[in-house]
Amino acid sequence: MQSLDELLRIAMEKGGSDVFIIPFSQVSTKVHGQMVAIAEEKVNLTDIRVLIDRAYELANRKQTNLERVGDDDFSFAIRDVSRFRCNIYRQRGSLAAVFRVVAFGLPNPAERHIPDLVMKLADIRSGMILVTGPAGTGKSTTLACLLDKINQTRSGHIITIEDPIEYLHPHKKCLVSQREIPEDAATFARAVRAALREAPDVVMLGEMRDIETISTAITAAETGHLLLSTLHTLGAAKTIDRVIDAFPAEQQGQVRTQLSMVLRAVVSQRLLIGVDGTLYPVFEVMTVNPAIQNLIREGKTHQIDNAISGAGSEMLSMDAELARLAREGKITKETARAYALHPETMERQMRFGTMR
Repeated sequence: MQSLDELLRIAMEKGGSDVFIIPFSQVSTKVHGQMVAIAEEKVNLTDIRVLIDRAYELANRKQTNLERVGDDDFSFAIRDVSRFRCNIYRQRGSLAAVFRVVAFGLPNPAERHIPDLVMKLADIRSGMILVTGPAGTGKSTTLACLLDKINQTRSGHIITIEDPIEYLHPHKKCLVSQREIPEDAATFARAVRAALREAPDVVMLGEMRDIETISTAITAAETGHLLLSTLHTLGAAKTIDRVIDAFPAEQQGQVRTQLSMVLRAVVSQRLLIGVDGTLYPVFEVMTVNPAIQNLIREGKTHQIDNAISGAGSEMLSMDAELARLAREGKITKETARAYALHPETMERQMRFGTMR
């Protein structure tokens, strides 16, 4: 069996996005959504232990979390290859691992097809911006691009709180502090509370996982800071519902009011395979105007999709973007229909060219 270093190098050469080490299967990488084997032999339990021990060695990390709770997240770098975000976990009594490729350096928003409307959000000075979507759709990349633009264009203190740290941000116009959970702070909520005493201008929270973290994040946004975070939801309406539903019923009215005041934008994104095998990101962008504020405050989130569609150039509808990509021949009509939030509306946009 090849070494972990060699396997990860091969995956990079093939353009892989993730590397999978699962017992009694060939080590594989995902290339444009398709699994490609990068080792001839199937790995046995001894092989996996050697590979995983090497991952911990590269990260200079103890296996305490894995032994205690059954899974572990961390990151490491291999010189002249890439950075990797790693998840080691137990399954059926044995170990397995998935490695996400995180390139050295920071992503270029133009190369990642991130719309200007998304990048303009970096001009916001306070409140909350949420980047949402399923796992593996590029949320961390979008956040990294926004943070880098802030870092290049204004002076201040940026604090990132991640599990694990993915992109490394150098000091540019801003000073950047990057904290990793649990090495640098025990929990996300504790790290956000501490950040409020560390004179931040911008706080990037890797994920809002529980009620305590969400509540602390809202407080941070209320106190004049810009807070950016992610959720595994799709669409602005579902994202808002998810935040509010995290709280007990008796608190939801108050949280709805708070959220209407601090939320500045929700970006939702998916990653689709095009007809030529290229991966295309598809974005929805909701910016919070007085009409959206009222819908959030009054609990009428089911009307938000229509508000986005009717907002002109201020916002971006995911269905309109799907229709555009289908009309341009970049994705199939079947793919556009499969991922549309409102298939009938998207069909009309695809047929008649209605778009912003």
